[in-house]
Amino acid sequence: MPALGGEQSLNRYLSEIKKYPVLTAEQEYMLAKRYEEHEDPEAAAQLVSSHLRLVAKIAMGYRGYGLPVSDLISEGNVGLMQGVKKFEPDRGFRLATYAMWWIKASIQEYILRSWSLVKMGTTAAQKKLFFNLRRMKRNLDAYEDTDLHPDDVKTIATELGVPEQEVVNMNRRMLMGGDSSLNVSMRGEEENASQWQDWLTDDRPLQDETTADSQEAQVRHEMLIEAMDSLNDREKHILTERRLTEDPQTLEELSKVYDVSRERIRQIEVRAFEKLQKAMQRIAGEKLMPLAA
Repeated sequence: MPALGGEQSLNRYLSEIKKYPVLTAEQEYMLAKRYEEHEDPEAAAQLVSSHLRLVAKIAMGYRGYGLPVSDLISEGNVGLMQGVKKFEPDRGFRLATYAMWWIKASIQEYILRSWSLVKMGTTAAQKKLFFNLRRMKRNLDAYEDTDLHPDDVKTIATELGVPEQEVVNMNRRMLMGGDSSLNVSMRGEEENASQWQDWLTDDRPLQDETTADSQEAQVRHEMLIEAMDSLNDREKHILTERRLTEDPQTLEELSKVYDVSRERIRQIEVRAFEKLQKAMQRIAGEKLMPLAA
C-alpha cells in the first residue's frame, strides 16, 4: 500500500493509487475466495489496493469537517481492510458495495472522536443528525450562522427522527466548530506572541482565599457552639429562634410558648446575645494566647 504521510504527499498518493487496476467481478471473486478459504495475504493485498480509489473518493466527501484529508483516507483504509476481512463473496454482491459501509463507519467514528473533547453523537440517531445536518440545511437554504428557523428545525427533526431540541443543540455546536487549543498564538508564528489562554480571566476567589475563609468559618462555628453553653436553656432557645434560623419566630410567637409578654422575650433575647458576645470574646482570647506566647 502506498505511504500516506501528510497533506504534502496527498497528491502523490492519489496519483499512485490510480496505478492499481480495477478488478473484474471474476478476479475479485477468486481473490476473495482465496482469502476466505486460505487467508492468503497476497489475495487480501490485491483486494485492498484495487479499492484504494474508492476510499479516497469517500474521504473527500468529508472534507468539510476541518480534518486533514490524509487522516480521513487513512481511517477509511482501516475500514476497507475490515471490510475485506468480513467479505463473503458467495453472497453475490461486489466488494465495493459491502466495503463502503465499513469505510464510511471508520471515517465517521474518527470525525466524531476528533471533532470535540466533549462526547457527541452517542446514539445512531445523533450520528445521523451530525452527518446529515449540513446537507439538509443546504437543501432548506438555511445558510445563516445563527439558530435555525423553527420551521426548519421541525422539518429536519421529522425527517431524521430526532427531537427538535437535539437539532438546535447540534446546529449550535457545529456552528462553533471543533475544539481549538488555548495555546495557539494570536499572531501566527510570531515569537513570544500572546496566546489565547493569556486573555482568559477567572472571576472566582483565589483558592488560598477560599480555603482561609472556610477555615475561619469553621473556627467561628466551633466558637459559637462553645459559647452557647454559657446560656441557659430558655436563653439558648430564644436566641436560636430569633437570630440563628433561616425562618426566625416573632416575639409574639415566643411569648405564647413561654407565657410571658413580648417585651420580656425581647429582654431575654438582648441579654442572651450580650452574654454570647462576651463568651465568644473570652474564647477567642484564650485561643489567641498560645499564638502570642
